[in-house]
Amino acid sequence: MKAVVYEGPRQVSTKDVPDAKIERPTDVLVRVTTTNICGSDLHMYEGRTSFEVGRTFGHENMGEVIEVGSGVEKVRVGDRVVLPFNISCGFCKNCERGLTNYCLTTQPDPSAAGAAYGFADMGPYGGGQAELLRVPFGDHNALRLGEDAEERENDYVMLSDIFPTGYHATEMAGVMPGDSVVIAGAGPVGLMAALSATIKGAAKVMVVDRHPDRLALAEQIGAIAIDDSKVDPVQAVLDETMGLGADRGCECVGYQAHDPQGNEDTAATLNMLINAVRFTGRIGTVGVFVPQDPGAKDDLAKQGKAAIDFGTHWFKGQTMGNGQAPVKRYNRQLRDLIAAGKATPSWIVSHEISLDQAADAYKNFDARSKGWTKVLIKPGMSSEKKAN
Repeated sequence: MKAVVYEGPRQVSTKDVPDAKIERPTDVLVRVTTTNICGSDLHMYEGRTSFEVGRTFGHENMGEVIEVGSGVEKVRVGDRVVLPFNISCGFCKNCERGLTNYCLTTQPDPSAAGAAYGFADMGPYGGGQAELLRVPFGDHNALRLGEDAEERENDYVMLSDIFPTGYHATEMAGVMPGDSVVIAGAGPVGLMAALSATIKGAAKVMVVDRHPDRLALAEQIGAIAIDDSKVDPVQAVLDETMGLGADRGCECVGYQAHDPQGNEDTAATLNMLINAVRFTGRIGTVGVFVPQDPGAKDDLAKQGKAAIDFGTHWFKGQTMGNGQAPVKRYNRQLRDLIAAGKATPSWIVSHEISLDQAADAYKNFDARSKGWTKVLIKPGMSSEKKAN
């Protein structure tokens, strides 16, 4: 099968690799129809993680079931399914509590928790930027889709990660109807947090970024765009909230945050939110942070530490939730919102490409090239078809 393979920092290629196949009775084999490039893929693409050369990327996946193991009861050949990026068992202590993001069964390292497709330090599983994908515990992990699966494919694929992840940020932040919400980052996850806050009835949603094309997408769903290269974002939020600060904040950037001058600052978005969110407000952090980052320029950041304004955070009595999203907690209800026409997350999609066009797409997405807001890879698309 063809797959997008990591070749080293800022190098990927599309090549033939051994076919994914059923390995255990509970497995499902999926022919991938859409798989996305995610912002968190870029940490690995840039060589900032321990991702192995020769391994396949891709944790935002959906497709058609073409084979099921002998122990699979619910999922059938021919089903269209979307797959949470978390690979979970459904029966360990954490899964039973709904914390499928920290499954204890699928992570082979006994000192760790949580697994994912094609992701550093989250198990040995192959990624889905390929023609085929093995899905462990298929009955549990595969979310079946309705008759509109092909028609709304670009919407449903967002259920694999970024839509539930953005929603999780608003859950940890405690967004309620009438709230004011400030979101750090207008990348795909930040835009999904803005959409989620809007769905939840937030009265005012503010999105902080500095890329005009991304901020324009935020404005399309009624959010207030704050360009931090032009204004002080904290002051802008205070001005929008009668000097009180936002009720809720969502961090959707992660450890490779930069200031407007291009200097990397791991704590930049966290400190912006601490200062922009009101006394007793809540913050949900879903941007990726890591236990260590040898590629960082700052000695503190190399140790996975950030110089956050904890005194201000404590003084203001704020609460901060963090961590990867338990996708299965949300994907069914978000699926039904899409099916009912109440949510259309595909509004952020800028490019649909073939597997053979992945190297160029990674280069542009990593560079934040103008107009490259969300890239969908279609393995069945002819490489001769020009990306849109």
